[in-house]
Amino acid sequence: MTLARAKEGAARDRLGSLASVLVAYSGGVDSSYLLWLSRDVLGDRAVAFTALSAAVPADELEGARELARSLGAEHVEQSSAEIEDPRYIRNSSDRCYFCKTELYTLATGYAQARGIAAVVSGTNADDLVDYRPGLTAASEHQVLHPLAEAKLSKAEIRALSKAAGLPTWDKPQQPCLASRIPYGTEVTRERLDQLARAEMALRALGLREFRVRFHGEIARIEVADAELSRLLAVRVEAARALRQAGFRFASVDLEPFRSGRLNEAAGLVPLRGS
Repeated sequence: MTLARAKEGAARDRLGSLASVLVAYSGGVDSSYLLWLSRDVLGDRAVAFTALSAAVPADELEGARELARSLGAEHVEQSSAEIEDPRYIRNSSDRCYFCKTELYTLATGYAQARGIAAVVSGTNADDLVDYRPGLTAASEHQVLHPLAEAKLSKAEIRALSKAAGLPTWDKPQQPCLASRIPYGTEVTRERLDQLARAEMALRALGLREFRVRFHGEIARIEVADAELSRLLAVRVEAARALRQAGFRFASVDLEPFRSGRLNEAAGLVPLRGS
């Protein structure tokens, strides 16, 4: 924890060098910690910015709003339109680039209009070695990454978030719903809504760390090892919920859930353990 504290100090120094910041904020582990840290350093000169995307579930958005309120942060929301972009809909392996381009275009435009010095993201040190086409969009829009610059890892951010009393410290990773759709399969509002309904239903059944992957009529559930017994205990209710969400068949992946499986399948990152 001593090293993590030193890195946090470096992130504080970086934020303190800026007159004001607009935090690209989703309510996830990293952006929540960055918002808290920015507020701690800059006070009201740190503003949260959230793009209202079709790929973000309603309960995630409400959680982000609630946390921003609890931190006393000004929270700006603007509708994003990546779902109207044919390049995003096409869902090639660089889909995230078009989504982040929309986000950062909105954020930098707002920051400039308000006279806010910089847009900052919650990108961490681990993200820099992963497949992240969105980082190209960030670079093109001069978005800063104070946590990555301080070499803070995801695990360290979780530990520091816990020490700060943030409820997100143990929140499961929750990338956008489009990441549940295999590359090459079009992203549509209907499919995103279907996935949102399916995952909300499974969360209501007590699952926390899982994904529902879209394969046409088939929903493939990836679940963490620790939660497999829970899923099996509610399998009848889960299957019913997935049918109600619009899937014809429900399946459970024999491999445990881990983030980035679609990138592995597409050959964009090495297979875990290889």
